[in-house]
Amino acid sequence: MSRFTAFVTDDVRFPTSQSLDGSDAMNPDPDYSAASLRLGSDAGDGLEGHGFVFTIGRGNDVQVAAIELLRDHVVGRDVEATLADLGGLWRELAHDSQVRWLGPEKGIAHMAIGAVVNAMWDLRAKREGRPLWQVLASLSPAELVDLVDFRYLSDALTPGEALELLEKAAPTRADREAELLRSGYPAYTTTPGWLGYDDAKLVRLCRQAVADGFTQIKLKVGADRDEDVRRLALAREAVGPAVAIAVDANQRWDVAEAIEWTAALAPYDVAWVEEPTSPDDVLGHAAIARGVRPIPVATGEHAANRVMVKQLLQAGAVEVLQIDACRVAGVNENVANLLLAAKFGVRVCPHAGGVGLCEVVQHLAMFDYVAVSASTQGRFVEYVDHLHEHFVTPAVVAQGRYVAPTAPGSGAEMLASSLEAHRRRHA
Repeated sequence: MSRFTAFVTDDVRFPTSQSLDGSDAMNPDPDYSAASLRLGSDAGDGLEGHGFVFTIGRGNDVQVAAIELLRDHVVGRDVEATLADLGGLWRELAHDSQVRWLGPEKGIAHMAIGAVVNAMWDLRAKREGRPLWQVLASLSPAELVDLVDFRYLSDALTPGEALELLEKAAPTRADREAELLRSGYPAYTTTPGWLGYDDAKLVRLCRQAVADGFTQIKLKVGADRDEDVRRLALAREAVGPAVAIAVDANQRWDVAEAIEWTAALAPYDVAWVEEPTSPDDVLGHAAIARGVRPIPVATGEHAANRVMVKQLLQAGAVEVLQIDACRVAGVNENVANLLLAAKFGVRVCPHAGGVGLCEVVQHLAMFDYVAVSASTQGRFVEYVDHLHEHFVTPAVVAQGRYVAPTAPGSGAEMLASSLEAHRRRHA
């Protein structure tokens, strides 16, 4: 029997605001950051579990402090028993009443749980010698159902319905796993689309995206309508008619404004309009979805928890669900979100791009394809080409597709040199 002995947090920040990487209408100068966690044990195998929460600069220290609140749940705990029951761990952490009070089940406290849960999954995958997506996809339907807390979900998805969805996909899992290893998973890129880029850089990166094999790109919009129309025209000319262009307003608009603004962009064949209003406004998203059809509404990267995802789906407010690896409470809650999307027949196109998000969320999309949705039709994982060099097993995209990772773990482990170089030291 081994026990957890190390619970090490770090405030890690990258100065992306200097090049305007990540700039959009709501977040003009982000410094991509990670509140990181490393779990160690006395097992003697040298393996560690890594997790993090993505932020954009100020407040990353607050997120680190929230992760620290969970230290006593981990240090001294039996490693093998914990990794064998990660559904039980999720419930224990999420139901800690004093931590839960700070949410409940949303915000920095809930994301901190995600860092711990994701670090546990990283360690479990390393111990099994497989990438996270294969570990998840090897679990039985019953084991997957046991990972999910169905409290607040049963009016939309019961454990029995989830089991039925998973059992339906189970007989052909091996075929899809082989296909992933052979061909990878579709990606789209936001690299050309940051709002702070000038026209020349926009056009150059659009053309590069096409040359790199991407069949969809995404542009940030929402600050100035005339500028958005002009930039979208430049992008459409650069990529041609065959490449899809999605737009992302990053929560900038009111409901009526979103409908009117999207109508102005519609002549350029918009693939979806993303985060058109407050991520908490379920009814607002539903009204926008009705008002902009046939353009789909995409959202989810800031959905606080599985309950918000449930409501968006119930209300017909989302046609493209964008899960995020670090916004909700980790792998377990994202399994719930994937099952909800499958129940409602909504495609999932995960959010990524921020530091480490591509590395981790690709595993969730690949697990979804193998064990849940059994489809990549109309589905992509977002990709942004920066900061991957700071990770031990960086995401790899070739010809517009994520190459299925084969290294053990979740991809969350940062290089020690990068941690040291970008660690923010507090007095």
